[in-house]
Amino acid sequence: MKFKTVLASALLLLVAQAYCQNYEKIVLDENEPRTGYYLAIKPVGPIEGVLVLLPGFGEAAEAVLSETKLHNTAYANNILTLVIPFGDKIYTDGPTISNINRALEDSIKRFRIARDKFAMGGFSAGGTIALRYTELCKEMPASFPIVPKAVFTIDSPVDLFDLWRYFNREIARNFSQVGMAEAIAVKAFLKADLKGTPESNPTAYEANSPFHAELQGPGNERFLKDIPVRVYHDLDVVWQLKNRRRSLFDNNAECASELIARLMLMGNDRAEFMIAKTPGYRSNGMRHTHSWSIVDEVELIQWMKGILKG
Repeated sequence: MKFKTVLASALLLLVAQAYCQNYEKIVLDENEPRTGYYLAIKPVGPIEGVLVLLPGFGEAAEAVLSETKLHNTAYANNILTLVIPFGDKIYTDGPTISNINRALEDSIKRFRIARDKFAMGGFSAGGTIALRYTELCKEMPASFPIVPKAVFTIDSPVDLFDLWRYFNREIARNFSQVGMAEAIAVKAFLKADLKGTPESNPTAYEANSPFHAELQGPGNERFLKDIPVRVYHDLDVVWQLKNRRRSLFDNNAECASELIARLMLMGNDRAEFMIAKTPGYRSNGMRHTHSWSIVDEVELIQWMKGILKG
């Protein structure tokens, strides 16, 4: 009997993996090919909840489906998956908020979902945005279409001030051409978009950062004190040292762990720092600590289902 149960589960997952790639692309604005749409993967049964996934900086929504199996597992567990692209952003500004709101509002009507059945998460910049968007939903619930029940990040920078300092170190280190190019480009983007640097315009960075570790008192993270929060990181410092000459001081996990510590001190016993169980790999087979695959997809979906039922 146990073998039959395991076999049935395995067959269901295989079917899920094959079927759920047939996603529905819902176009909301044909004039915005990069951000005017979202993807929806409907589950095998009645919708019990919604998983909102946000890609990394500049990534198309379609790129997410080859990097993670979260949508496959969600499909087999009656969870609707939405993937919402946001373009070249790393924080939740006005246009990004409007874009996410538009997609969520459409999904609520299209799939007849209750607004309190959503969990949000994202990779890299997508996680940064998911975190700040969740804070804003909690701060101003009347201005947002959903009431998130949980939020998670996948190797995301949670502090824009700290991210800026990391970029300075990466440029000075002058080792990884990819890392240097990213640092130079994103610094220029932040400086132009936020009208200055963290030193010259701290107010703008404060407003858009989910967390600011150097604040003496609670910052934007105070709006997360009553919601399950997870941050996922691959702490393979040996790989970072060998391949990027980066220490733990340069890891997104440093500030993320401080965020979780602050939330726990506020009384949030559902704030968790999640260490990757297996090394991160990209879909092309390349080993990389900064990958969607550091998440245990089955465990995360079960975590989400437990929260939605609670």
